[in-house]
Amino acid sequence: MKKVALAGIIVSLGLLGACSQGNSDISSNKGMKGMDHSSMNMEGMDHTNMNHETITELKSSLGENELTYPYVLKPDQMNYNTISYTIRAQQGTSEIFDGIKTKTYGYNGDFLGPVIRVQKGMNVTIHLVNDLQEDTTFHWHGLEIPGNEDGGPHKVLKPGETETIHFTVQQDAATLWFHPHPMHETGKQVFKGLAGLLYIDDKNSEMLNIPKTYGVDDLPIILQDKTFTDDKQLVYDKVMNEDGTSGDTLLINGVVDPKLTVDRKKVRLRILNGSNMRSYTLHFNNDMEFQQIASDGGFLNEPNTTKEIEVAPGERAEVIVDLTKVNGNEVSLVNEDNKTILPIHLKGTVNNSKTTETVYQLNSVNATDEMKNKKVTKTIKLAGMMNNVTINNKKFDPNRIDFIQKQNETEVWEIENVKDAMGGMNHPFHIHGTQFQVVSVDGKEPPANLSGLKDTISLKPGQTAKIAVKFTHKGIYMYHCHILEHEDNGMMGQIKVE
Repeated sequence: MKKVALAGIIVSLGLLGACSQGNSDISSNKGMKGMDHSSMNMEGMDHTNMNHETITELKSSLGENELTYPYVLKPDQMNYNTISYTIRAQQGTSEIFDGIKTKTYGYNGDFLGPVIRVQKGMNVTIHLVNDLQEDTTFHWHGLEIPGNEDGGPHKVLKPGETETIHFTVQQDAATLWFHPHPMHETGKQVFKGLAGLLYIDDKNSEMLNIPKTYGVDDLPIILQDKTFTDDKQLVYDKVMNEDGTSGDTLLINGVVDPKLTVDRKKVRLRILNGSNMRSYTLHFNNDMEFQQIASDGGFLNEPNTTKEIEVAPGERAEVIVDLTKVNGNEVSLVNEDNKTILPIHLKGTVNNSKTTETVYQLNSVNATDEMKNKKVTKTIKLAGMMNNVTINNKKFDPNRIDFIQKQNETEVWEIENVKDAMGGMNHPFHIHGTQFQVVSVDGKEPPANLSGLKDTISLKPGQTAKIAVKFTHKGIYMYHCHILEHEDNGMMGQIKVE
């Protein structure tokens, strides 16, 4: 972690005092767990750039453990167009490190969760069970679902309680996920392991000539950074930071120091950033190109050839990597600091019969001229730091409806990440129950990676985006920063769709 000069500490404490005037909790250091104020330990705060983000330095993967994948959940029942599942939040222990039992949370298991697969057009029933010893919710991130089934902080299940939800899948193929969303506890429960994947399949995705064999050439990649105690436990209170909790140890699909051993062929990586606050800018150590084919809400119109992608908390990105083009037997996925995220070991020789052809047309999603010319009807200002984070100068109030929108009516929202005296930090903005289209970023056409359907958009300090938002269902939905500690601290609002 970066060391901070004394002058930087004095400046930051002065600004913090200015931010916390009139707030006795802040000025007395309450609500700021994870920061050692008695010794003024504020490592990691880069004041040379006047930025108050606190990010723990990530260790490279040692490549000691073969990557494994969540199992695909077997339905309770299924016929032509109906399917049902049971999802159980539970606690247990996991052997993340050899010979050591770490206390963890999981869905239908001790750590993380299974993959739920559904088809577009299916009627889905999910039986929810809370076997934890604390309240939780089941939120379906990216799913277009009625508000009362969405699993926001107002849909709490107490220990031992059950609930059954029903919905019809109306979306095209996409990689979605599910996680808890209880007020003030989301960061802790995700950190301890509550996260699972939800795949939507459709006829188009089944026809596309892309890798699609789960666990063979179609691989889920759930990125989560953690800090473990000396006895290898996940004690959230010891590492929690009000501005977003980051860790020094990367897990992929719950595997520490992972490696991937795979044939020389094209592989599809479905990347989910399931971290509490860390963003990842990913590239390969040999600087090779790859193709992004999908974002949060499904396929891009055409593959976007690139050498790097940025994935913020809550976001997904699907990429196709042509491993037949690698010289030698190894290549590594690395981050912006060139830390090794995933060493990839190649085996065998190129088998052209297994090599998929390039796909040029994937989807037909376009921001229409009508969308581009619509007036902004809702303005969102993301601001603050630590316990003083707000949206439109307000903290979340479960009894307050912040916006109202009509079902199936498209409106343009303007989202601004307000740059503060210390420069600010990235805010990944997420809306429940919808997939939106990015109309512009800072007044310009969105880049190719933002041209598809999205449910989360990460904005840097000072950036402004316009997004076209339509809800296909009625109900009350959350919108919030997807840095989980910001969300827990009230950087969230509610919209009622009627």
